[in-house]
Amino acid sequence: MTTVTTARGARAVRVAAQAKVNLRLRVLARETSGYHQLETLFLRLSLADDVYVRVTGGERTLDIGGDFDARQLGPTERNLAWRAAEAYVDATGWPSGFAIQLDKHIPVGGGLGGGSADAGAVLRALDAISSTPIGEEALLAIAARLGADVPFLTTEHPFALAWGRGERLLVLPAPPEREVLLLLPAFGVNTAHAYGWLADAREIGTAPSMTAARFDPSSLSQWESLTTHATNDFEAVIAARHPQITALVDALRAAGCAIAMMSGSGSTVFGVLPAEGALEMPRFAAGGSTPAPHVLLTRTATHVEPIVVTE
Repeated sequence: MTTVTTARGARAVRVAAQAKVNLRLRVLARETSGYHQLETLFLRLSLADDVYVRVTGGERTLDIGGDFDARQLGPTERNLAWRAAEAYVDATGWPSGFAIQLDKHIPVGGGLGGGSADAGAVLRALDAISSTPIGEEALLAIAARLGADVPFLTTEHPFALAWGRGERLLVLPAPPEREVLLLLPAFGVNTAHAYGWLADAREIGTAPSMTAARFDPSSLSQWESLTTHATNDFEAVIAARHPQITALVDALRAAGCAIAMMSGSGSTVFGVLPAEGALEMPRFAAGGSTPAPHVLLTRTATHVEPIVVTE
């Protein structure tokens, strides 16, 4: 196999669709369209789905395997990888067919961007294979129609500050690699419900106001500075309904994680481990109606994995 950024003439490639966490997530004004403006710091992880994309003569297929509960994925036509491929075809008229295989390793529906990462990987793969690529700017325009996380996860950058619907990106040097502990509660969070809960809390004055911050971009690549910006507007309103979120964040902070918070609209909680010194691994005892979370250990990414030709 050959590792490449472009794959002209290839018929099949593999892309590591890397997960993300939000080191900062502010929900700003709601547009008349119903979408909310965001301000967020995206950071990729080494945890990734394996996405295989092959050009066909007309047949279109999607096969999914790996670590997931099939009931969580929904019908094919709603799958973001499938929608990304169809959007690319609609925009370019090519290819006539495609076969996508997803080997899932990113937990489904936990705020880690698994579906969005798959979509971004498909867009990158098709443009790498194409004899007439449309380039990153056009890819981001397609990605923006698929979801707020998809534009960032379509780029070849591991770290960025994003605004708007996620389509306005300021690429930043990634902070030094750190281990990250992911805690996955047994429950999920419906994103639409999360936005509704936040709106209700703001209406009665129990949630942060919609105020964007001013940043010194040069400081955002250092963990010491990032700790002062780490916040998630969704965390408090979701924790009010699922107190385990607060318990998990507190456990990570007690264990030595300077940054411990919820990612996206949840329900995954993550902690960035110290650069040096042993971490006092938190213990979670299952009991009553609150089972212990599933625990995954991964690392922050300092680069985006390149596309690999497989055929």
